[in-house]
Amino acid sequence: MLMETVKGFKDFTGDEARKRESIRKILVESFELYGFEPAETPVVEYKDFVKGDNDSDEAVSDIFRLSDKGERDLALRYEMTFSLKRLMMGKKRPYKRYAIGPVFRDEPVSGNRLRQFTQCDVDTIGAEIKDEAEVLAVVKRVLNKLGIEFVININNRKLLNEILEKENIEKMDWEKVIKEIDKMDKQPEDETFNNLRNYMAQNLLEIFKQPEKAFEKYEAYKEIKELKEYCKLYGVEVKFSPSLARGLSYYNGSVFEVKTKKIKETITAGGSFIFEGVQSTGLSFGLDRLSILVEKDIKENERYMVLSIGQDEKAIEVVEKMRTRGYPCVLNSNNISKALDYANSKNVDKVVFVGKKEIEGNNYKIKDLKTGKEEEVSGNKLFGDENGS
Repeated sequence: MLMETVKGFKDFTGDEARKRESIRKILVESFELYGFEPAETPVVEYKDFVKGDNDSDEAVSDIFRLSDKGERDLALRYEMTFSLKRLMMGKKRPYKRYAIGPVFRDEPVSGNRLRQFTQCDVDTIGAEIKDEAEVLAVVKRVLNKLGIEFVININNRKLLNEILEKENIEKMDWEKVIKEIDKMDKQPEDETFNNLRNYMAQNLLEIFKQPEKAFEKYEAYKEIKELKEYCKLYGVEVKFSPSLARGLSYYNGSVFEVKTKKIKETITAGGSFIFEGVQSTGLSFGLDRLSILVEKDIKENERYMVLSIGQDEKAIEVVEKMRTRGYPCVLNSNNISKALDYANSKNVDKVVFVGKKEIEGNNYKIKDLKTGKEEEVSGNKLFGDENGS
């Protein structure tokens, strides 16, 4: 029997799975603090609904297609945003929702990119520029909590369009030209220059290399200035990046991209868009990339193992009392050597010994597996009750 996972898909177990769950909790806590409410949507949708009006986007071309016994054309969701068209119906605005779950891309596997990955989205339907700043405040809180150094880059698609119009670039070429501009920091300058020359747009290269002050003459820069002012109120530092465009064509205003020096891929990104005539904004965290970047220990509580030395009945009582107090515990009845080996393999922090001596004296030996130190703790202190029994 073939036991390995399909290429581009991965199992997560033990400490790795535990770290991902801790990150997820920080994300949920942060989303809730800023007034976003949870939403769950199906993994399988109608193909036409998943595709929407974005046929030209690379992400759409990479959707997983499938059909059911009724021969309906279906697809696995490739991102979380399109389902907002359904969720927003009948909701009071602004409608602020978050969603966390797997998304799928039928694309080559490379670097830190899998074909199934967990996306963590926040979106505001019915948004103004101040709502964009609030979304970036969420980014700051999450990444600070996770101990990740970051830079938030911002731009505005209206500014890009205004520049292309003033430079008399053919409108039918705008999308292709913008894609080349977006690659300015990802490929050699001469390659960008040659690619832009195909659209008689090579002069744009020098324009987008100018300092920020040079862009103040454009009408659309006012929105960037306003966003920066709101970000300042939230204590969020942002960096203007005039060549930033983001890939999806539905962005119609501000765009964001959050980078770090640790990996070449983007940590989180998003922007503003219009759904059913309603201006909206949002961004998406990749749980998989956050997990790669998190280095500090973010576990919430020390993990214990209660070791029964021929005293299973009392050991069960002990482990249940500790769980009641919020200590994550496993119970083990093996011999001491095997039990400690198991505890180390599971990255347990401390072992509580429950033998006849401990029960009679109501003092329990606790071994710290990280330091090797041992101490005796009374049942009263360990269980938080008066008699320790």
